[in-house]
Amino acid sequence: MPHTASRYLAEGPRVGIRHFTYEDGAEFTARARESKQLHQPWLFPPDSESAYVAYAGRLIEDRTKAGFLVCEKDGERGDGAIAGYININNIVEGGFRCGALGYGAFAHAAGRGLMREGLNLVVDHAFGPMRLHRLEINAQPQNTGSLALARSCGFRLEGFSPKMIYIDGDWRDHERWAITAEMRASG
Repeated sequence: MPHTASRYLAEGPRVGIRHFTYEDGAEFTARARESKQLHQPWLFPPDSESAYVAYAGRLIEDRTKAGFLVCEKDGERGDGAIAGYININNIVEGGFRCGALGYGAFAHAAGRGLMREGLNLVVDHAFGPMRLHRLEINAQPQNTGSLALARSCGFRLEGFSPKMIYIDGDWRDHERWAITAEMRASG
């Protein structure tokens, strides 16, 4: 029996992660529009085709970014429906080997543990094939879902930064969470 290659970079029991493609635009933007109430005021993912093309282009072409779609292996349609996304931004190589994570679940997948599985796959991929050493998450203190996800995947709280990131018309306070390859290996 011939071996068929998986479309995923990594797989867990319920999800697989893969890179963004331009062809994902229609599904991604439809999911973003369906999920506005869940995302705002924390996230503003692209919800139009032109915004998606620009967003995906940065993730596909910029070496300091890596974008991953979290896809249900046996989802509502059984065809790899996009459950959410996880991006590694501001990737620094050399002695630092670090990146900053940003992520969002889509409404149909929220609260089902799919993003926890996906984030664990991305962390393993970052510390494995990508050869990063440290990943950081910056989340607003009121974003309890994002903080719970960071905590459940083994990230530790490292500090608080007032007025750290400009979001939705104002500078917002953020908690800083991080994990290192050593923490992951001993966890």
